[in-house]
Amino acid sequence: MYDRVLLAYDGSREARTALREGALLARKFACKVFLLCVVSEGAGVQIGEAAMPGGVAIMRENYQALFDDALDKLTQLGFKPEGKMVYGEPALEIAAYAREVQADLVVVGHRKKNLFERWWSGQTSAYLSDHIGCSLLISRRTVTDDEFKTAIEAAKEKA
Repeated sequence: MYDRVLLAYDGSREARTALREGALLARKFACKVFLLCVVSEGAGVQIGEAAMPGGVAIMRENYQALFDDALDKLTQLGFKPEGKMVYGEPALEIAAYAREVQADLVVVGHRKKNLFERWWSGQTSAYLSDHIGCSLLISRRTVTDDEFKTAIEAAKEKA
Protein backbone atom coordinates (compact mmCIF):
# COMPACT_ATOMS: atom_id res chain seq x y z
CA MET A 1 0.00 0.00 0.00
CA TYR A 2 2.67 2.50 1.06
CA ASP A 3 6.38 2.24 0.35
CA ARG A 4 7.79 5.70 1.09
CA VAL A 5 6.47 7.74 4.01
CA LEU A 6 7.41 11.33 4.73
CA LEU A 7 7.00 12.46 8.33
CA ALA A 8 6.85 16.23 8.79
CA TYR A 9 8.20 17.20 12.20
CA ASP A 10 8.78 20.44 14.08
CA GLY A 11 8.90 19.19 17.67
CA SER A 12 5.43 20.45 18.59
CA ARG A 13 2.93 18.25 20.41
CA GLU A 14 0.98 17.85 17.18
CA ALA A 15 4.12 16.91 15.24
CA ARG A 16 5.06 14.34 17.89
CA THR A 17 1.60 12.83 17.43
CA ALA A 18 2.17 12.68 13.67
CA LEU A 19 5.68 11.26 14.07
CA ARG A 20 4.50 8.48 16.33
CA GLU A 21 1.39 7.57 14.36
CA GLY A 22 3.24 7.80 11.05
CA ALA A 23 6.16 5.73 12.31
CA LEU A 24 3.90 2.97 13.59
CA LEU A 25 1.99 2.94 10.29
CA ALA A 26 5.25 2.86 8.31
CA ARG A 27 6.48 0.01 10.47
CA LYS A 28 3.29 -1.96 9.83
CA PHE A 29 3.79 -1.64 6.05
CA ALA A 30 7.64 -1.94 6.18
CA CYS A 31 8.08 1.47 4.53
CA LYS A 32 11.13 3.58 3.86
CA VAL A 33 10.86 6.60 6.17
CA PHE A 34 11.86 10.17 5.45
CA LEU A 35 11.87 12.89 8.10
CA LEU A 36 11.58 16.57 7.33
CA CYS A 37 11.94 19.32 9.89
CA VAL A 38 10.90 22.74 8.61
CA VAL A 39 12.00 25.76 10.58
CA SER A 40 9.72 28.64 9.74
CA GLU A 41 11.65 31.89 9.73
CA GLY A 42 8.90 34.35 8.91
CA ALA A 43 8.68 38.03 9.69
CA GLY A 44 8.07 37.39 13.40
CA VAL A 45 11.38 35.54 13.72
CA GLN A 46 13.23 38.33 11.93
CA ILE A 47 11.67 40.95 14.24
CA GLY A 48 12.67 38.81 17.22
CA GLU A 49 16.24 38.59 15.93
CA ALA A 50 16.38 42.38 15.71
CA ALA A 51 15.19 42.65 19.32
CA MET A 52 17.41 39.85 20.63
CA PRO A 53 20.43 39.17 18.42
CA GLY A 54 21.44 35.53 18.47
CA GLY A 55 17.88 34.29 18.96
CA VAL A 56 17.73 32.66 15.52
CA ALA A 57 20.93 30.70 16.22
CA ILE A 58 19.45 29.42 19.49
CA MET A 59 16.20 28.52 17.73
CA ARG A 60 18.11 26.61 15.03
CA GLU A 61 20.08 24.70 17.67
CA ASN A 62 16.84 23.75 19.42
CA TYR A 63 15.29 22.52 16.17
CA GLN A 64 18.45 20.56 15.35
CA ALA A 65 18.26 18.83 18.73
CA LEU A 66 14.56 17.97 18.15
CA PHE A 67 15.38 16.68 14.66
CA ASP A 68 18.27 14.54 15.93
CA ASP A 69 16.06 13.11 18.69
CA ALA A 70 13.33 12.21 16.18
CA LEU A 71 15.89 10.49 13.91
CA ASP A 72 17.14 8.55 16.93
CA LYS A 73 13.61 7.42 17.85
CA LEU A 74 12.98 6.28 14.27
CA THR A 75 16.28 4.37 14.30
CA GLN A 76 15.27 2.69 17.56
CA LEU A 77 12.09 1.53 15.80
CA GLY A 78 14.26 -0.26 13.26
CA PHE A 79 14.17 2.29 10.43
CA LYS A 80 17.11 3.68 8.52
CA PRO A 81 15.51 7.09 8.16
CA GLU A 82 16.66 9.71 5.72
CA GLY A 83 15.91 13.29 6.50
CA LYS A 84 16.82 16.88 6.44
CA MET A 85 16.16 20.13 8.19
CA VAL A 86 15.19 23.10 6.04
CA TYR A 87 14.22 26.72 6.54
CA GLY A 88 11.16 28.22 4.94
CA GLU A 89 7.40 27.98 4.59
CA PRO A 90 6.32 24.57 5.95
CA ALA A 91 3.68 23.71 3.33
CA LEU A 92 5.96 24.61 0.43
CA GLU A 93 8.92 22.72 1.86
CA ILE A 94 6.89 19.62 2.73
CA ALA A 95 5.38 19.47 -0.77
CA ALA A 96 8.79 19.94 -2.40
CA TYR A 97 10.44 17.23 -0.29
CA ALA A 98 7.53 14.83 -0.88
CA ARG A 99 8.12 15.18 -4.61
CA GLU A 100 11.90 14.86 -4.18
CA VAL A 101 11.71 11.58 -2.26
CA GLN A 102 8.71 10.32 -4.25
CA ALA A 103 6.65 9.81 -1.09
CA ASP A 104 3.39 7.95 -1.38
CA LEU A 105 2.21 9.16 2.03
CA VAL A 106 2.88 12.41 3.87
CA VAL A 107 2.05 12.53 7.58
CA VAL A 108 1.53 15.88 9.30
CA GLY A 109 0.09 16.92 12.63
CA HIS A 110 -3.13 18.84 13.15
CA ARG A 111 -3.11 22.08 15.06
CA LYS A 112 -6.45 23.80 15.64
CA LYS A 113 -6.40 27.46 14.70
CA ASN A 114 -8.83 30.28 15.18
CA LEU A 115 -10.05 32.36 12.25
CA PHE A 116 -7.29 34.98 12.62
CA GLU A 117 -4.55 32.33 12.80
CA ARG A 118 -5.91 30.64 9.66
CA TRP A 119 -5.99 33.95 7.82
CA TRP A 120 -2.50 34.88 8.96
CA SER A 121 -0.78 31.56 8.33
CA GLY A 122 -2.78 30.20 5.41
CA GLN A 123 -4.19 26.74 4.90
CA THR A 124 -1.26 24.33 5.12
CA SER A 125 -3.33 21.17 4.71
CA ALA A 126 -5.26 22.65 1.77
CA TYR A 127 -2.00 23.62 0.07
CA LEU A 128 -0.51 20.19 0.68
CA SER A 129 -3.53 18.31 -0.61
CA ASP A 130 -3.42 20.41 -3.78
CA HIS A 131 0.36 20.22 -4.33
CA ILE A 132 1.49 16.71 -3.47
CA GLY A 133 0.93 13.73 -5.70
CA CYS A 134 0.32 11.26 -2.91
CA SER A 135 -1.88 10.57 0.09
CA LEU A 136 -1.92 12.94 3.05
CA LEU A 137 -2.54 11.79 6.61
CA ILE A 138 -3.43 14.54 9.04
CA SER A 139 -2.63 12.78 12.27
CA ARG A 140 -4.88 13.17 15.28
CA ARG A 141 -4.49 9.78 16.99
CA THR A 142 -2.54 10.11 20.20
CA VAL A 143 0.09 7.42 20.62
CA THR A 144 1.00 7.37 24.30
CA ASP A 145 4.55 7.25 25.61
CA ASP A 146 3.89 3.67 26.76
CA GLU A 147 2.60 2.56 23.34
CA PHE A 148 5.58 4.12 21.62
CA LYS A 149 8.04 2.63 24.12
CA THR A 150 6.47 -0.79 23.61
CA ALA A 151 6.90 -0.44 19.84
CA ILE A 152 10.56 0.54 20.29
CA GLU A 153 11.18 -2.43 22.61
CA ALA A 154 9.51 -4.80 20.15
CA ALA A 155 11.73 -3.46 17.36
CA LYS A 156 14.84 -3.98 19.47
CA GLU A 157 13.83 -7.57 20.19
CA LYS A 158 13.43 -8.27 16.45
CA ALA A 159 16.88 -6.82 15.67
